[in-house]
Amino acid sequence: MTKEKTLEDLFHDTLKDIYYAEKKILKTLPKMARAAASPELKAAFEKHKDETEGHVERLQQVFELMGKRPQAKTCDAIEGIVAEGEEIIESFKGTPAIDAGLISSAQAVEHYEITRYGTLKRWAQVLGLKDAVALLDTTLKEESMTDKALTSLADASANAMAKAA
Repeated sequence: MTKEKTLEDLFHDTLKDIYYAEKKILKTLPKMARAAASPELKAAFEKHKDETEGHVERLQQVFELMGKRPQAKTCDAIEGIVAEGEEIIESFKGTPAIDAGLISSAQAVEHYEITRYGTLKRWAQVLGLKDAVALLDTTLKEESMTDKALTSLADASANAMAKAA
């Protein structure tokens, strides 16, 4: 007989998913920084790499709060988003549209993460994991700020540069 799955099981499974995603993003951000044309976008990717290291550390703390070891589960969603980003780098490298494309790819990642962290935070509240709620909320706020910063870069120059070509 199969064990009935609970919200705690779903929380743990989703935690493994976002842990994988964050580690994948850590490997991808330097590639995006190298591909960026504008110094501001390069700096934004480098800053977010540092933040992402903090996201991984906070996720490890959430695993510990649950009495589980940090473990990753392949995240097909992030694999697809990263593959699309790599395709943009290949197709648009050296063109005026590269930064707009990179921002678009980065925002797809951010929106995925915002969704995951928002859900995990809500579930942590329901499960009574107050310390986990605080950790997840900190990361959720950082991901939202990154998304806003990327929008500002797109509006300030990247989209106009891509259009002007």
